[in-house]
Amino acid sequence: MTADTPRPLPAAQRLRLSDAARHRWAVVSRALAAIAGGYGLAALCSTALALWLPLARAEAVITGALTSFAVYAGAAMWAFAARTAGRAWAGIAWPSAVLGVAVWFTLRGTGGAA
Repeated sequence: MTADTPRPLPAAQRLRLSDAARHRWAVVSRALAAIAGGYGLAALCSTALALWLPLARAEAVITGALTSFAVYAGAAMWAFAARTAGRAWAGIAWPSAVLGVAVWFTLRGTGGAA
């Protein structure tokens, strides 16, 4: 290498984002958690209620669908109220996983029909 040739930066410095860029990515991540994760959680909650409520099928489906609006709003608020974007994702992913497994077992046990 000659004196005029710039030295390559270490990997840690090449991949470092500015504070503003990290903040923007955190907001984008929270928005995706609110939109996609909230939708998934609301859909799973609606399905679970429709399957598990001891009501007539039509009433259980309507109750599940109406409840999903509150769940979606709560998930969106959680995504932006959490301390970090990782906690926002975790706070939506864990209940979604639990509901998803419970719904899967319910549908598996009933042969796909409730």
